[in-house]
Amino acid sequence: MGPIEERLDVDDEEIPFSSSQATEVGALHFESSHFIPHANMSNSWFLRKIQISPFRSIYVVLIKAKINVLLPFGPLAILLHYLTGKHGWVFFFSLLGIAPLAERLGYATEQLAFYTGPTVGGLLNATFGNATEMIISVYALKNGMIRVVQQSLLGSILSNMLLVLGCAFFTGGIVHYPKVQVFNKAAAVVNSGLLLMAVMGILFPAVLHFTHTEVHFGDSELSLSRFSSCVMLVAYASYLFFQLKSQPNLYSAIDDDARETTAEDCGEEEAPEITHWEAIGWLAILTLWVSILSGFLVDAIQGASDSSHIPVAFISVILLPIVGNAAEHASAIMFAMKDKLDITLGVAIGSSTQIAMFVIPFCVVVGWAMGQRMDLNFQLFETATLFIAVLVVAFMLQEGTSNYFKGLMLILCYLIVAASFFVHVDKATG
Repeated sequence: MGPIEERLDVDDEEIPFSSSQATEVGALHFESSHFIPHANMSNSWFLRKIQISPFRSIYVVLIKAKINVLLPFGPLAILLHYLTGKHGWVFFFSLLGIAPLAERLGYATEQLAFYTGPTVGGLLNATFGNATEMIISVYALKNGMIRVVQQSLLGSILSNMLLVLGCAFFTGGIVHYPKVQVFNKAAAVVNSGLLLMAVMGILFPAVLHFTHTEVHFGDSELSLSRFSSCVMLVAYASYLFFQLKSQPNLYSAIDDDARETTAEDCGEEEAPEITHWEAIGWLAILTLWVSILSGFLVDAIQGASDSSHIPVAFISVILLPIVGNAAEHASAIMFAMKDKLDITLGVAIGSSTQIAMFVIPFCVVVGWAMGQRMDLNFQLFETATLFIAVLVVAFMLQEGTSNYFKGLMLILCYLIVAASFFVHVDKATG
């Protein structure tokens, strides 16, 4: 009873219960500053009941995040598909509906990682981090739309490297001007090396095809692509082992920054908001819903291109990635404004590395299993664009510093890329 009596002497302005209870109340937006101790004990019991209930899980996953206001656009896209058949609107609403699902998939993966530890959490992130792109790609592969798969994945890499990183560097540089922001140079160099390796894997099949030096025309580049994809998957698995087990100290600054940022935002140590089985259930539900919407999205691409007179290449390389990575854009900019550039690089460059070294080779292997001739020959225009973009970003990261001018340069580079694909006629389509 001693601690309770001491609490009674505290001023009314102070919250008379523990930090964990305060966080539970704060999460539900209750006013708690004038509760007496006995009321607090009963209230904390009530909150614990809510926290483990399905309603609490639904609130946290489907209502709490502001981006969830876009969720109704998914069902609306399906209704429009069956009622009107207007592919332009179906495509647009499908894009808007998938954006919050992509962010919630990342959230559910993050929650599950609390219970699995860093190693399995890293593997989960590798699997579900770009689950939206993978699901859309598998649906497009089933329909034989190999060029849409190639261009959308290429667009995700370009969007993360140039637009996301550029906006983060620019806003961070403006907010912290005239300070020069710094980041973990060693981790950035490792990611740059992996991106260059991915460029090499994509470049050689294209060069082999366009120089007409194949042993068996059409088959040699496919065989080379499948072999290179397996090598790239091994390289990415080795990178995960290197990052999580062999040399974790190389990435300790990133983890420390992530924990500090969460502590600043939440006022205490980071803790899961949903249970282990709830996270697994939400991963299954969200993946299924993304799969359904992806089918309507892929079916509407060609019709949307015809109705809006926008090239399919521009839709695949520019529009799909911008909307699909909207949550990553926002989080990268937010961390840059808080001077947490190591996390920003993990979001932008880390995601680009994941797509280049894991998602693209994975799609080649899946196409192989489906009997689709998915290869790493992205055509000369796309391959040259990727090669130049990776070189530009590698030069920007080599000093380990950033400022608003570097960000502006990356944004302008992305505008040049977008304009190029708007006037680009993809002769390989079809």
